[in-house]
Amino acid sequence: MKRINISHPYRVFVPLAILFVTLLLIFPRMGKFNYDYKRGSPWMYEPLVAQFDFPILKTDAQIEEEKSLLGSSVVPYFRYSDAVVHERMELVEKLDLGSCNTYKPEILNAFVRLYGSGILSSSGSDYLPAGKTFDSNVIFIQKDRRARKVPSSEVYTLQEARDFLLLFLTEAELECNVDSLCRTAGLYDLLEPNLLFDRQTTDLVHEESVDYVSPTSGVVNAGQLIVSSGEIITAEIEQLLDSYKAEYEESLGYNGPRFWLWAGNILLALTLVTLLFFAIFYTNYWVFDQFNRYLYLLVIYLLATFLAIGVEKADPALLYMTPFTLVALYLVAFFKKRVVLPVYILSLLPLLIFSHNGVELFVMYLTAGVITIFFAEIFNRGWKQFITAFIVFLVLLTVYMGFRLVEGISGFHDYRTILYLFIGSMLSVAGYPIIYLFEKIFQLVSNNRLAELTDPNNKMLRDLAHKAPGTFQHSLQVMNIADAAARSIDANVLLVRAGALYHDIGKMANPQCFIENETLGARYHDGLTPRESALEIIRHVPDGMALADKYKLPAIVKEFIVTHHGTTCTAYFYNKYINSGGDPANAEDFFYKGKKPYTKEQIIIMLCDTLEAASRSLKDYSAGSISALVENIVKSKMADGQFEDADISLKDLNTVKNVLKSYLQQVYHARIVYPKRKA
Repeated sequence: MKRINISHPYRVFVPLAILFVTLLLIFPRMGKFNYDYKRGSPWMYEPLVAQFDFPILKTDAQIEEEKSLLGSSVVPYFRYSDAVVHERMELVEKLDLGSCNTYKPEILNAFVRLYGSGILSSSGSDYLPAGKTFDSNVIFIQKDRRARKVPSSEVYTLQEARDFLLLFLTEAELECNVDSLCRTAGLYDLLEPNLLFDRQTTDLVHEESVDYVSPTSGVVNAGQLIVSSGEIITAEIEQLLDSYKAEYEESLGYNGPRFWLWAGNILLALTLVTLLFFAIFYTNYWVFDQFNRYLYLLVIYLLATFLAIGVEKADPALLYMTPFTLVALYLVAFFKKRVVLPVYILSLLPLLIFSHNGVELFVMYLTAGVITIFFAEIFNRGWKQFITAFIVFLVLLTVYMGFRLVEGISGFHDYRTILYLFIGSMLSVAGYPIIYLFEKIFQLVSNNRLAELTDPNNKMLRDLAHKAPGTFQHSLQVMNIADAAARSIDANVLLVRAGALYHDIGKMANPQCFIENETLGARYHDGLTPRESALEIIRHVPDGMALADKYKLPAIVKEFIVTHHGTTCTAYFYNKYINSGGDPANAEDFFYKGKKPYTKEQIIIMLCDTLEAASRSLKDYSAGSISALVENIVKSKMADGQFEDADISLKDLNTVKNVLKSYLQQVYHARIVYPKRKA
């Protein structure tokens, strides 16, 4: 076992320093409204007094209610007709009233008064759409290209105009019967409406008024008390606090020395980077030695931060549509869950710190991310990814509704947010193919790629089965044994399966050299010296690397080719060489020139490869015999120093040994002898 040690510190800390500077540059430059409050809870801070004038923002429910009211009530629109007024006034002036002609000035004055206010042609009720009513209190009047809203009490209907004319002339104390004069002279008939109903403009103005509702409902002046210490936050106080918060962050924000703002951002960035470093250090410090994987982790973390801060700056509402669960998918494709979960949690911290509804969003996406990590292995192919996306949507919706219920909202009508959550969940499916781009850029191997490599129908494995069928069967057996061992210690099962299938592909170059591929009667090594035979056997490692390069196998899979024998010797021919009087000091040709395994997956393949071959030579498959075989192989590998660079604990090694013993006992258990049937 090695102590935890960072072999290349500059490759670890330089990217962290770059990440720190990048975070510092993208962090918001504005201060945050540092009060947390919730309706129904007491105000836990000192009394809050407005530092400036700010408008009271209407809630979404209030705006919708106003729109509903405006939508059901129509304000009629009328055009003032100068032509009607001129025509009527000229007719009055031309009237011959006989002995009452001296009263014409009072009559003209009455008409001027009536037409100055306006006489309605019609209320327009005949033109109302179904379900609509006219607002009887106000009307629009357009005169001289200017429209104004006036109370309906200031204008006259035709009947009201006639009544006004009669009253006006009566009060003028004319020395005649006024009503008889109006009827005889036809003054009632001369009254004609000069306010003409405009149906088209009425509809247009109504549509515009419904579309636009003022978002504010008053102003709070500077110095006014908003909430007192310990006061229960009601819906009205919450509305004031929301309005003050919005104006504070948009117009005022941070009003202290800029130095302290930068100092705060520096401390936050340093904290986040430090947490990320230790999350990797304590979960899988070997990532530090794999620069491409380490760099990928930092990039994904930075991507999540960009999403949180960028979307918050553009439109906070869009955070509900941002697919943060993609971060979990991008991580789980290349890393074990023990690394994925802490890094994913840390990637959500900028969302918690800088977003308006940080706590709510953090809990929502943390829960959805954990569910995504769990189901990613089950539904990770083709259309099944939509199952994961739909489950994530239900989780997000459940948590979101939980927060709404806690706030005391019994009726829920925010369908836009539900739509955002659904779109964001589906975007996780749309964004998943980008993982293949990351795979190429960072030279990584995703779990999907490993699954493709373990498909026996791919060309390389078909060639192996055709050219070296014995080796192919041996590889399948190694894969099955290694699979069980890998699952017992939480190793990368897909990687182990791929390593098992490809570790011996070099034997395709000369299959008859290996006993599992020999045909009856043919003995390849007859006539060869032990040294020559050893060289032929060892050659399958460089041959395997050449084939791996030809077929473009990922580097992480090629490592199994050079580590499955490590630096061990070809024991059969080495012993034969020594027994025939060979000099041990001149025996380097009998040793593999590979690399010692350095991961637990490579250790598993080394043990399973040796064990599968050695188990075939056993004559006794009892539990004691199999146990002794496993123990001897492990001890011999440890004695050769093959495990000295490996990331595996003694506990895991003992677990693997027990699994291997149990597996072999099941494979080689005794069969019953079938009795012969009597004639």
